[in-house]
Parts: sequence; C-alpha cells; structure tokens
Amino acid sequence: MVISNRIMRENAREYALRQIRENIISLRLKPGSTVSENELAKKLGMSRTPVREALQELQKSNLIEVYPQRGCVISHINFDVVEETVFLRKILEKAVVEELCETINEEKLAILEENIKLQEFYLDSRSADKIMELDNEFHRSLFVMCNKERIYNLMESMLSHFDRIRTLSLYSVKEIKIVSDHKAILNAISLKNKELAAEFIVKHLSRYKLDQDVIMEKYPEYFSVQ
Repeated sequence: MVISNRIMRENAREYALRQIRENIISLRLKPGSTVSENELAKKLGMSRTPVREALQELQKSNLIEVYPQRGCVISHINFDVVEETVFLRKILEKAVVEELCETINEEKLAILEENIKLQEFYLDSRSADKIMELDNEFHRSLFVMCNKERIYNLMESMLSHFDRIRTLSLYSVKEIKIVSDHKAILNAISLKNKELAAEFIVKHLSRYKLDQDVIMEKYPEYFSVQ
C-alpha cells in the first residue's frame, strides 16, 4: 500500500476509506487478495473501528467482499458493473459537454489546456498515478464548469470498477489515447460544436472496450467469471 497524508478536516473513517479505496483502484490491493482489519489499522496508524467502518462502506460499493472463513477480500472486477457505470457516464458527460459548448470562455479553456499539458508530460514518463489523477481532474472540471460538481461526486462513488479498468489500460495498452481524446473533446468544446463534443466524449468513455481483450489476456485473474 501507498499511504498519503490526511486532508484537512478529514476524520479517521474518511481517511481510512480514501486510502483503502485509492489502493484498490491503483491495484496495489489486488483483486482477490485478502485484507485484514488489524494490518490496515497498523499501516494507517489508527484504531480498528474507523478501518472497519471504511471496509463496510467499500462493501456497499462492491469493492470488498466478506466471507466467513477468509474475511475481507478485494472484489474481482465485474464487467457488468463497468458497463452500468459507463452507461451512466455517457449520459451525464454528453449533457455536460453540450452545455459547456454554450458557456465556455477563455479562462475555462486555459484551465483545461493546462491540465492536458500536464497529462502529456506524465504520459511521456508513464506515471500511471499522475495520469489517472489528471484524467479525473479533467472530467471533474467539466462538471464544475457547468456548476454540477455535486452530480460528479454522486457519480464518482460508482466508478471504482471502471477506474480499475482504466488503471489496467495504462499498464497493458501500448498506445494510450487519453491525451489525444481529451484534446479532441476540448477542441470541439472550444469550437462550440455540441455534436462533435458529444461524439468525442462517448468515444472516449467507450475506449475501454477496445482494450478489454488485451487487459483480460494479461490479467485474467483480476476478473470475475461472467
């Protein structure tokens, strides 16, 4: 596990939840592996109670499975859950980029352009964690710029299985399209072309299907049996 610092005003349960979730999404806690309340509490430097509460929350989002004999197990990636998540994202993000085509200004464009420049930098060095962070920041910014951050936060709670697919793509696929996709989306928004922006965001969110066979061939043990 990689442990980061606690955010201001973050209580123990929130901190434990964020740390465990981030390590699951980054695949440092691998699908099918067992996690112990005691070990997690020790690594996080806290009592077992907030860790137990965090694991219960992760169980609700299908990232943790609890078995009588084995204890807590990191869930395998479920493509049915991924499909459902992507279905939701396509509807919401298509609407958001269409709205942004009407409201975009130079200041907003500059923020998104700077994000993409950083993506290019970290893509060259294959820094998966930073690419994921900037990718998430790009998509969150689209919602924030339309005054819909709360909708993004609600959607984010459902993204974990899809996020693990995104992580695996960074490790498995030779030609990463994240930056070029984001450039195409931003260009369409800057041109105020709703149809093109919607087309590119849907294509971007559907790209995992093109990577699916490569990922499953390389990491078959990470996926649930359909």
